[in-house]
Amino acid sequence: MGRDQDQMNFLGKGTTFTGKLRVSGNVRIDGAFEGEIEVSESLIIGKSGSVKGHVKAKGVILGGKMEGTFFASDKIELQSGAHLSGDITCRSLLIQDGVFFEGNCKMSPENLKEPPKMNRE
Repeated sequence: MGRDQDQMNFLGKGTTFTGKLRVSGNVRIDGAFEGEIEVSESLIIGKSGSVKGHVKAKGVILGGKMEGTFFASDKIELQSGAHLSGDITCRSLLIQDGVFFEGNCKMSPENLKEPPKMNRE
């Protein structure tokens, strides 16, 4: 391993975290997160995971619940049973059957040049 894209960081089921999370590599969330997430590679939100806030990542796979804004420089995948309330910006979007999505989606290359500013207090 040793490379950022090979690393996987976890927030396990039953765990709650509030704040800012910045990770070099990949992150999987099966617990509850509220705040800002910035991931250099992929963010995976498992079926039991929930995120409320702002997300910036290379790729996102959502199996659980998300409320807020997503920015992915590559792909966002919404898996069956996922629940998304919020706005997304991405290069490509995959939505499986059984997904709840309420919000807006922007997919033009101009939107991907400059990610949204994170609220840094």
